Amino acid sequence: MISLEQFASLVCLGGMGNPFGRMAFSNSNGGAPKRTVDFIAQAIQCRKVAGDTSAEIKMLMNDSRRVSAGAVFFAVNGSNTDGNIYVEEAVHRGAVAIVSERPAPEKYFPAAWLEVDDIALAMSRAAKKYYDKPDEAMRVYAVTGTNGKTSVTWLIQHMLTHLSEKCGLMGTIHYDLGGRCLPAGRTTPESLAVYAMLNQMRYAGCKSVAMEVSSHAICQKRVGGLDMDCACFLNLTQDHIDYHKSMENYFEAKASLFTGATGSKPKVAVLNFDDPHGVEISRRIEGSVPVVSFAIDDKNATIRAEDLKLDSTSSTFTLVWPEGRIKVFSRLPGHYNVSNILAALACLYSQGMDIASAAASLRDFKGVPGRMEKVSGNAKFDIFVDYAHTDDALRNGLSMLRKIAKGRLLVVFGCGGRRDRTKRPKMVQAVQEFADIAWATSDNPRGENINQIFDDMRKGITAPDKIAFVEDRRRAINLAIEAASEGDCILIAGKGHEAFQELGETIIPFDDKRVAEELLSLKGLV
Repeated sequence: MISLEQFASLVCLGGMGNPFGRMAFSNSNGGAPKRTVDFIAQAIQCRKVAGDTSAEIKMLMNDSRRVSAGAVFFAVNGSNTDGNIYVEEAVHRGAVAIVSERPAPEKYFPAAWLEVDDIALAMSRAAKKYYDKPDEAMRVYAVTGTNGKTSVTWLIQHMLTHLSEKCGLMGTIHYDLGGRCLPAGRTTPESLAVYAMLNQMRYAGCKSVAMEVSSHAICQKRVGGLDMDCACFLNLTQDHIDYHKSMENYFEAKASLFTGATGSKPKVAVLNFDDPHGVEISRRIEGSVPVVSFAIDDKNATIRAEDLKLDSTSSTFTLVWPEGRIKVFSRLPGHYNVSNILAALACLYSQGMDIASAAASLRDFKGVPGRMEKVSGNAKFDIFVDYAHTDDALRNGLSMLRKIAKGRLLVVFGCGGRRDRTKRPKMVQAVQEFADIAWATSDNPRGENINQIFDDMRKGITAPDKIAFVEDRRRAINLAIEAASEGDCILIAGKGHEAFQELGETIIPFDDKRVAEELLSLKGLV
């Protein structure tokens, strides 16, 4: 069985037949110029080259199992395995060149060997060159931050579509290539897939792309050298400390997208001035990158919201920008969603778009799957499904629901396995700050023992009589539904749009929204 990301990469990189791969190479005469190993060697700035570099290349690949004739194989030394172990397999399958940080073998080797200083950066440079710089052929909106990336990229795509500009999308839920959608394996895929997808978007007629950029992607150079017309910073709260080791490192990863440490600087930076980290990024890039700021509280921001009116189903506010002010209505509830809307509008404003017209289109935006999505049914209580999986995201969502719930607020949530353990007690504290009753359950345990996860979570308990630990997620959701009374509100948090659950090395079907609807149906509440 292959992962969702592997499936997406197969389609994008030609393993299942890429209808656009050759089109990237067409010239004005309608021909397809030959791409050789030397062509790639020049693009990636090799430390040393050995062997014949005249062979024609057909694909770029970093998975030896998917290599076929004419491939350039990137031997990546990753967290799980070392690609250098598989170079002989890659050559056996038809690779004409190996790219590695290691020196070429001393004995005879049947393929060209390209030695580089940084394999991740080499992949990004090679992909950009191989696909003929697709990022430079469209407007790129790169969005980063702990929370809100998916909502903001979806808002950008929606508003640009309203403005008659076809926009691709790359993010947590799916990859919209302009003519088809692929399931997303990662928020930001590997660089080989990033540029392959941008290439497909270009030939599908996309004039722009809204893409989520994770901190992992920045550190691993998956967007190395990306030509960004606009880079947007949303916020920074605790997450991924298992990877970054400290909040300082986490912030530096985000900031590097704006300072040029990734190999390119954005043409414009869009920054949240309600977050001190956004202000700090502005200070660092002052004079080198133009800044468009957005905020609710900071009255000096370029784009801001005033006179907020929030309820359970919508938001209304006055949008203020240098050239004017208008009333805005959105079906997205909550203070944090107003900030997301401002971020998307600021991105468009930074590119000279008509934001008054873009803001008007918000009336038609129905939301993002799994982001405070209401479960249908005839129960006399409300059920929402949300992707919140950090303490800050939980506080944002729960504080909003606390204001609209007529009765009690019931919460089902969990903490993912093999991820930042330090945020687990903080998530429990956030839930207990707002919830009347909570059920802690499994999220995606992956290979971690659920009892270890629960032990970490218990460190955050402040009201032990108001929280129960239930390993089976379906049972926890059922217990919440059985406990709910008229006027209550249930939040099922953590998985959002996900239609699966990771248990060890196994992936099983599990959709919070569908499970809740099934349980309601069994009780005759649909």
